[in-house]
Amino acid sequence: MRIRRSVTRFFGGLIIPAITDTRLAMRKELLTDLRDQRQRLQHRISLLEPGSVDPDLVQELARGQLMDGGPGQVAVPRNTH
Repeated sequence: MRIRRSVTRFFGGLIIPAITDTRLAMRKELLTDLRDQRQRLQHRISLLEPGSVDPDLVQELARGQLMDGGPGQVAVPRNTH
């Protein structure tokens, strides 16, 4: 019985830190991804600030909005040449 308790404590002492280290690593990776995404969004927002509007971004956003159709619709871009 004593051996069983000591073995359980030993392995329990190894398993719990391993699980928490894995969770911590996953959370750190998620935090890094979210920070990168936020930085990209902040950059896009700064390109749309009054006085410094980027025409390429405006065109990209407009094209994205105009190309979205209803369900079952397909939009085909045309060359206007």
